[in-house]
Amino acid sequence: MPATSWAVLGMLSFNEEVSGYDIKRWADWSIGHFYWSPSFSQVYSELKRLEKLGLARSRTVSEPGERSRRLYAITDEGLAASRQWVSSAPVDPPMLKHPMVMRIWLGHMSSPTDLKARLREYLDDLERVRAQVAGDAELARSEAAWSYPRLALEWAHAHYETERDLTLRLIDSIDETQRELAPALHDDGRLIPPAPGRWQEVGEIGKRQREQN
Repeated sequence: MPATSWAVLGMLSFNEEVSGYDIKRWADWSIGHFYWSPSFSQVYSELKRLEKLGLARSRTVSEPGERSRRLYAITDEGLAASRQWVSSAPVDPPMLKHPMVMRIWLGHMSSPTDLKARLREYLDDLERVRAQVAGDAELARSEAAWSYPRLALEWAHAHYETERDLTLRLIDSIDETQRELAPALHDDGRLIPPAPGRWQEVGEIGKRQREQN
């Protein structure tokens, strides 16, 4: 199963019957800080997969005057599979997709002023998320069953603090980087590209170095 399936199954491992709506809301203030903020369609797709595999079960409940709800719970087979995944499944390296760093990579198409403005906007977003994670980690202290989720949230808080520090370093480096770029710019600001195929040559050098290591 994909890792997202294990994430949903793991949320069921806290032994509470929950709906897909509940899982979505719970994920937003828990695993969403460090792994996955799912859409409702993703949650329900994963729940159907888990039920089909026998790792989860569901039942429909109705309350007078309310719409019926489908509640999901983990099965014994699901608990056993979750324990095995946590204990012995290979850990894939994280795949970083960073939209702000992509803009830095394309910095020759912007200006130092604009880049620093975008980075400061990003800092504001980071501070908002960092504060939210700090609050959620503190709230997780209210239940002993959430001790490990609290530890994961504290890791996420430290991650966002490090991200803030790295972003500040980027802002401080923009002007010097622009000066380094200057010899590769035409008078009108267009980029003077390296020799054709230069990226391939450098890529091969990097490949050989990795093989030697």
